[in-house]
Amino acid sequence: MTASADTRTDPARWPDVAAVPHAPVRARFASELVRRIAARVPLRVETRTGAVGDPGLPVLLLHRPQAFFHRVGTGGLIGFGESYQAGDWDSDDLPRLLTALAANVDHLVPRGLQTLRRPFAAAAPSRQDNTRDNARRNIADHYDLSNDLFALFLDETMTYSSALFGGADATWDDLAEGQRRKIDRLLDRTGVGPGTRVLEIGTGWGELAVRAAERGATVHTITLSANQLERAQALAARRGVADRIDAELLDYRDLAPGRRYDAVVSVEMIEAVGERYWPEYFATLRCALEPGGKVGLQAITMRHDRMTATRRGYTWIHKYIFPGGIIPSLPVIERHAAAAGLRIGDRLDFGADYARTLRLWRERFISRADRLAGLGFDETFRRTWEFYLAYSEAGFATGYLDVRQLILEA
Repeated sequence: MTASADTRTDPARWPDVAAVPHAPVRARFASELVRRIAARVPLRVETRTGAVGDPGLPVLLLHRPQAFFHRVGTGGLIGFGESYQAGDWDSDDLPRLLTALAANVDHLVPRGLQTLRRPFAAAAPSRQDNTRDNARRNIADHYDLSNDLFALFLDETMTYSSALFGGADATWDDLAEGQRRKIDRLLDRTGVGPGTRVLEIGTGWGELAVRAAERGATVHTITLSANQLERAQALAARRGVADRIDAELLDYRDLAPGRRYDAVVSVEMIEAVGERYWPEYFATLRCALEPGGKVGLQAITMRHDRMTATRRGYTWIHKYIFPGGIIPSLPVIERHAAAAGLRIGDRLDFGADYARTLRLWRERFISRADRLAGLGFDETFRRTWEFYLAYSEAGFATGYLDVRQLILEA
């Protein structure tokens, strides 16, 4: 199994993980629900007193069943994640277990019980709405944790988005090449070359901006992450292109009006924008574009019916990983792009490559987890991020999520 059952959690840092709720009625309901799920989904539930499900199936090992059922009964899927953070359960193969659940997401709750899900639905806190002030804080909560943390599991390019692999499988040695392939395809399709003026919305740690500048382009790249800005500026200097890159801590809504670019690129930034601000985001892309220019957008997407069903929800990912985020569907992107005067001229879908990317990140993260304490991160943080990476991998492995490169034209 992946971890010991006696995980200790700091109540000051992780209050909702440290405290086990007391809800006997809901715990009984959760116990019955898990029994039904085990009968419908290919998994095996094990406790000290017995097991349900066939050997060889992915295992849900309950160390503390009562704590698990009280958390799930009270918090639903948020409680399920918090229970893993707390060490109430483990799995012999966490991605495989979560993939089995994700593949059956539409059928986890029997139809007759689905009306009972509403009491579990939590409202997103107002601080996560992506106003200018909140957006900066939401970004900092994730991306400014520590550059050294991200360096533990990202490849040498420090690229925190899906790689584009050339074959059916991928190893760690393929990852950096896959990230450069992804970046270069986006730059090729938007026509970035000598003399091109490029706007990048969402700098990351700087690899795309630097590769564009190495082609002879001049790049204006903006981010809300102070840590990423510092690293991107240092990378540009180290690679000898600092004179061609203007890296700035700036909200996309505060770009100078009237400044135009031959190419606008934005990689996995739209997920952090927030539904209320999508019209302004696409309007910004269009207004920044020189006539004849192109927008290169890489976006995580989900099925439209699932997005519609979950768009008002507050999830474990919102609470612990990406505050204020929402993943759009392709029809939503098409609609908002059209309203801004843009159309999709080219498209590549490569969700399977994101599952491979996440597998490599997760394996690297686990193999270097002993370094987390030296960076100031505790055992609960380790379990939180292991769950996040496996949870995300399962989403792409099942097709619940996809990732696309979209080239938009006026």
